Amino acid sequence: MKKGFSLPLWVAGAARSALKKLVGLPFDNYEILKIPNEKKEVKLKIHSVGLLKDDSHALGISFANSGLDLDITQNLEIWTIVSLEKIPFKNTSPTNPINIIPGSGVGIYENTSAICISNFAKKVLYENLLDILPKGFNLNLEIIFPNGEFLAERTSNKSFGIVDGLSIIGTSAETYLSASPDQLEEAKTKLANLTTNDFKGKVVFVIGENGLNLAKTCNVNLPIIKVGNWIGPLIVDAAIKNVKTVILFGYHGKLIKLAGGIFHTHNHLADGRIEILVYLAVKEKVPSEIIVKLSQLKTLEDGLLFLEKFNKSIAEKLFQNLSNTIEKRSYDYVNRYVKTDIEIASIIFDKKRKIRWSGTNGNNYISYFQGD
Repeated sequence: MKKGFSLPLWVAGAARSALKKLVGLPFDNYEILKIPNEKKEVKLKIHSVGLLKDDSHALGISFANSGLDLDITQNLEIWTIVSLEKIPFKNTSPTNPINIIPGSGVGIYENTSAICISNFAKKVLYENLLDILPKGFNLNLEIIFPNGEFLAERTSNKSFGIVDGLSIIGTSAETYLSASPDQLEEAKTKLANLTTNDFKGKVVFVIGENGLNLAKTCNVNLPIIKVGNWIGPLIVDAAIKNVKTVILFGYHGKLIKLAGGIFHTHNHLADGRIEILVYLAVKEKVPSEIIVKLSQLKTLEDGLLFLEKFNKSIAEKLFQNLSNTIEKRSYDYVNRYVKTDIEIASIIFDKKRKIRWSGTNGNNYISYFQGD
């Protein structure tokens, strides 16, 4: 499978080179990075480093190489600016020795202004910076993606309340193409390992890093597998492995495709989201002038907001019907390949990462995601 290294590693590589420059260590055009919880190291190319502001700061620059042609971060320019801050004498054991600052082009959460960065990315930074951080100092690390704000417009970040740039949410050292058949095999292997242990018959399938992040934030007490875009074939595999319940947890912009019979959800293969919304609106007998307007919109979120402005109860009923249709079409899809009584449950969240809808089956599990 075509693969490279994820964004957190390229950020850490640039930051490590910058910190080495700041403390007087020689510059190499590469860094050897340790991977958290793994007994291996990787070698990444670093573009350049330099001192700034009377040598009190250092800049490290790298270019992300994920190895994936369809990855938005492929060849992304990364700047990291580091500086040291003396720890007060009475505070000899700081709990947060690295202050990660979101600079220009780096995504932040709209409601808190906190940087959007995964725990894995933080661990990579700590693993590769603390060993050269001088004793008695904290580190200020500003991350900048010069082209990040522009590139973020081509992502669904805003749909998850992430603004101003690209998030740093990789969860592993290596990258994999979500449309690759090997990515499906990896998910199937995880499912096989899951079902051989103390498995209770229920599993949550999420699509993408944002769905995975939200599911973990909800502290769902069920096994979770990130399925990428191969959601249909993986549901079939779950049925073959005698899984009793698959809970589909995702953003409406992805899961709506299942309601239209699209079971490989990568955008470069099929879209059809607005067309599916129009179809559901016709079924709900929405006035024709509203349907015409819906058909002219660009995003599903625009469609939802437009419908809510027109009539909130109709919008709610339509998206409830969407949830039920996802469950039915998914069940029908699986039974085209294997005779099964597997339960498919859908739970859907919106642009603000708020869980909004669930299908008839999903109603039985929505409390798992709400902490009730």
